[in-house]
Amino acid sequence: QIQLVESGGGLVQAGGSLLLSCAASGSISGIYFMGWYRQAPGKERELVASITSSSATQYAASVQGRFTISRDPNKNTISLQMNNLKPEDTAVYYCAAPRWPLAGMGGSWGQGTQVTVST
Repeated sequence: QIQLVESGGGLVQAGGSLLLSCAASGSISGIYFMGWYRQAPGKERELVASITSSSATQYAASVQGRFTISRDPNKNTISLQMNNLKPEDTAVYYCAAPRWPLAGMGGSWGQGTQVTVST
C-alpha cells in the first residue's frame, strides 16, 4: 500500500490561489482512481476532485471552473491547482487513493494539509 504526503497548504486571501501537491511512495500508474477530499470543521468529508488512470476528471459543483486536478505518473504525484479561492474553501485537504471512492474509505490517505482562505 502506497503512502501519500500532501504539501502546499497555507493561508491565502479570498481570490487568491494555491497549488496542492501529493507525492506517492510508489507507482501510481496502476491506481485507477485518485482524488482530493476536504473536511471543514463540523462538516462531512467531501470529494472535491478526482482523476482516473486515463486522466478523466470530475469536480464537485462548488469548485468546478476554479480547481484543476492533474496527475504525473512519471513523478508519482497528483496536484490540485486552486484558483479564485473563497472562504468556504477553508478545510483540511486530503490526497487519497481510496479503495471505495464513493464512500471515501479504505486504501491510502495522506495526513492532510490545512487550507485557510481569509476574507
